[in-house]
Amino acid sequence: MEKLVARKQRNLRDPGRLSRPRGAGRRTGETGRGVLDDAGAILSAILDTLGRVRGEEVDALARAILDARRVYVAGSGRSGLVSSCFAMRLVHLGLVAHVVGEATAPGVGRGDLLVVASGSGRTRTVRAQATAAQSRGAHVAAVTADARSPLARAADLVVSIPCAPFAGATRRGPNAARGPSASAQPGGSLFEQSLLVFLDVMVLDLARRLGWSPERLKRTHSNLE
Repeated sequence: MEKLVARKQRNLRDPGRLSRPRGAGRRTGETGRGVLDDAGAILSAILDTLGRVRGEEVDALARAILDARRVYVAGSGRSGLVSSCFAMRLVHLGLVAHVVGEATAPGVGRGDLLVVASGSGRTRTVRAQATAAQSRGAHVAAVTADARSPLARAADLVVSIPCAPFAGATRRGPNAARGPSASAQPGGSLFEQSLLVFLDVMVLDLARRLGWSPERLKRTHSNLE
């Protein structure tokens, strides 16, 4: 166990190791162990990131979703794909949910909630969607890594998932000062992975608030496969 913990700490202290070609510096037969090391480093970073999400922000988002007439989700790129997964689960919970940009999504209006996911909070597309939703009377919830971003400042409520590279990494090990985790992964991978886990946790929280069981969720799942 001590050796495994030491390996995970080395992974977090060495941001370049995940970017090196698989097998570089390893003997044949060690590659599989390296995959598990990488997985451990990624999971540790996700846990560290989600451990800094504020409970009051989560509660505010849950209440906003349940109070909304309809929930719209939006995001660009990989964040958008994760947001679509969240919309699906909201439908499984019996809520009315739509993905912005899909052909079946109706116009937004008063009483609706737009949940926008953006690591940087600066993507022009989602900022424009947030502005358009508010101009039509809807509320906007931003899920972002940068609570000081333009999107966060304009939103009605914010859930901050602070992580590199968007929030300015300062943490490199379990004993470092509390702050955003340094990520050895490319681009916004850490935010997108943390976003997926966070939104799935939100689904569990909403299910408890609604009194929905796993069996009831299954009954609302797609059955045209």
